[in-house]
Amino acid sequence: MKTNRRCRALLAVSLNLMALLFSTTAFITTHWCEGTQRVPKPSCGKEKKTNCLNYSGNETANETNQNVVHYSWETGDDRFLFRYFHTGIWYSCEENINAAGEKCRSFIDLAPASEKGVLWLSVVSEVLYIMLLVVGFSLMCLELFHSSSVIDGLKLNAFAAVFTVLSGLLGMVAHMMYTQVFQVTVSLGPEDWRPHSWDYGWSFCLAWGSFTCCMAASVTTLNSYTKTVIEFRHKRKIFEQGFREEQNFLDQEAIKYFRERSVQTASLCSVEVFTDSASLRKSRHVGKVPEIPGEDAC
Repeated sequence: MKTNRRCRALLAVSLNLMALLFSTTAFITTHWCEGTQRVPKPSCGKEKKTNCLNYSGNETANETNQNVVHYSWETGDDRFLFRYFHTGIWYSCEENINAAGEKCRSFIDLAPASEKGVLWLSVVSEVLYIMLLVVGFSLMCLELFHSSSVIDGLKLNAFAAVFTVLSGLLGMVAHMMYTQVFQVTVSLGPEDWRPHSWDYGWSFCLAWGSFTCCMAASVTTLNSYTKTVIEFRHKRKIFEQGFREEQNFLDQEAIKYFRERSVQTASLCSVEVFTDSASLRKSRHVGKVPEIPGEDAC
């Protein structure tokens, strides 16, 4: 029983630790959603000669004479670039088409005013989710390494299960609220940010993987608690049943003993009375009357 409890506790601690690592990583990274943005190509210059618009094929004239009307033979999607972007809870980063690297903007500033309250609720829920995971992990570690009795272990198990379930519910609500805010921002966000195409990234997968591990840890902890209680009650029931049977056996033995003792005492008294009667008859011929023992002798 003790080995099974320890194995279940170790499994719950491992799942909770994975949930904590996944949620923390997802919270601080910017790959919840990723895709491409359609932006106009910049004009070609001395430093940029590719992925740009070359007006009339004369770069020098384009740069020196600003009053000349420039023409480009590129039409349709050829006039645009599709730059890569990725977004998280805190920042949205997109590829810098004029230089190397990326430029990032606050996603809270990009969200529409009507959705900023929901976004802040999502952030607060994510923080509470991580904090409750830490509390549940700490209680599970206490139950695994410092619990000396079954009762203390059951109490820690119960509290750890409650905190883990609450953290999982908060995490689920936080992920759903962020997804809603992002979808609204795609439609109503700034023109220069709106994605042309997008999909969920690896941070989003980590977030929901964290939720899955969290709920698995809570189910494992509740299962450990329930199974330990059932085993404890079953052993107690067997002990009480055995104790009652032993008590009944002792009572029957005592009754049998006293009955036998009573029979032996009664037979001994009858033998003594018979012997005294014979002695009395014999003494009458001699003239002496012996003393007859009273009832106390029996």
